[in-house]
Amino acid sequence: MAQFMFATGIENSYPMIALPDGSTKRMDEMEKTDHYRRWREDFGLVNELGIEYLRYGPPYYKTHVGPDRFDWGFADETFHELKRLGITPVADLCHFGVPDWLGNFQNPDFAAYFPEYARAFAERYPWVHYFTPINEMYVTALFSAQLGWWNERLAGDRPFVTALKHIAKANVLAMEAILQVRGGDVMFVQSESAEYFHAAEPAAEDLADHLNEKRFLSLDLNYGFNLCATMVKFLMANGMTWDEFCFFLEQKTKRYCIMGNDYYVTNEHMVYPDGRVQPSGEVFGYYVITKQYFDRYKLPVMHTETNIAEDYAYPRSAPKPQVTPESGSVHWLKKEWANMLRLKRDGVPIIGFTWYSLIDQVDWDTALREDNGHVNPLGLYDIDRKIRPVGEAYRHLIAQWRDILPTQSICLQVA
Repeated sequence: MAQFMFATGIENSYPMIALPDGSTKRMDEMEKTDHYRRWREDFGLVNELGIEYLRYGPPYYKTHVGPDRFDWGFADETFHELKRLGITPVADLCHFGVPDWLGNFQNPDFAAYFPEYARAFAERYPWVHYFTPINEMYVTALFSAQLGWWNERLAGDRPFVTALKHIAKANVLAMEAILQVRGGDVMFVQSESAEYFHAAEPAAEDLADHLNEKRFLSLDLNYGFNLCATMVKFLMANGMTWDEFCFFLEQKTKRYCIMGNDYYVTNEHMVYPDGRVQPSGEVFGYYVITKQYFDRYKLPVMHTETNIAEDYAYPRSAPKPQVTPESGSVHWLKKEWANMLRLKRDGVPIIGFTWYSLIDQVDWDTALREDNGHVNPLGLYDIDRKIRPVGEAYRHLIAQWRDILPTQSICLQVA
């Protein structure tokens, strides 16, 4: 009987941003959280919680140093230690950024060179069976090329489509490259943001409908889904060619995929007739939105990311009260777990759950757009590696449920 995948992750984002003085900076979360120095300690904390699966990867921008050139120093140390400890990695190969020599996601060469990195990684670590080639493809394209926040910092439908088609193609070709090396002993966990857009008024319904189709584009392309005519028109109007579109329709890697859904309180949005899109907070929640994604793709599901600030339930303007075990993060963990468990009981093949991340994050309160050094209390452990109430709660939850939640048989392919 395969084991349910209780997981956490070590945040390894590294997008490029612009600073107020006009210079640029790479926002490397492993550096900000001191993981490069304390990685052995961090892996020990994973074991301490009884977690056997870790979303983790070396920094792509430091590892792929040129065409067919790699620096495996940090990856060798860390992945060999994960193997020694018996922690199963879900290898995160690209997380919101590219090496300097590739520039950004407008560069079509990314789709040519990233697969060579994926192939080299799979050859070097033949005992790694789970991969997330490119994390949150939709969010990567949105933040880099639609909202103008990261990397190329462009804003518009055409740069968004350009980034997305390069990202999705790179992801598909990376899966194919890994399969060529490893055959059928791997699975791909697509960690993607599960979004929803609510119409605030009747006049906003058409825009909300458009955005609710657009949110699926990264996975539609990745899985070769038969898109609706309006989305095909959108892609073609913004630079995708017919040959590029047909490439995605012809891909055959879906049967090796697990659909990873990430859900945060920021994943739902309110849409207004004038085009404004603002946060709505949780309206439908993980159950409803993930069910929409499952009904579309009919793939095994893993809850691949969630978190909330420890003191989320309290007003920011009020004096911070003493944090209790029932603070915002513990309540959120219980709620997300209940949503996931209900989905599983209602027939959705859910094979894993993830609190993301192991350690507090830094500057995610501004979506990594500002280099402020603000510690965000989102981890199972704080930035000083002291366990948070949600860490204790997750350890207890794992101990309670570990032996009574088998995964679906699809995961036995990689046993």
